[in-house]
Amino acid sequence: MTRPTPWRKSSHSGTQGDCVEVAHLEAQVGVRDSKDPEGGHLVLDRAAARTLVRRAKAGDLDL
Repeated sequence: MTRPTPWRKSSHSGTQGDCVEVAHLEAQVGVRDSKDPEGGHLVLDRAAARTLVRRAKAGDLDL
């Protein structure tokens, strides 16, 4: 039997549900929109996930 993926909501999520959820996969990280959990997800290697978080924190991305 396959276990469900343990998605975790960001502790910085907005009160209106504006956030992402992450899941630690074997050697990767899954990222999805918490408002549309059935709408698919991105799978990033750990280095790409770290870069995404660093650039988002620095304000380099138009989010």
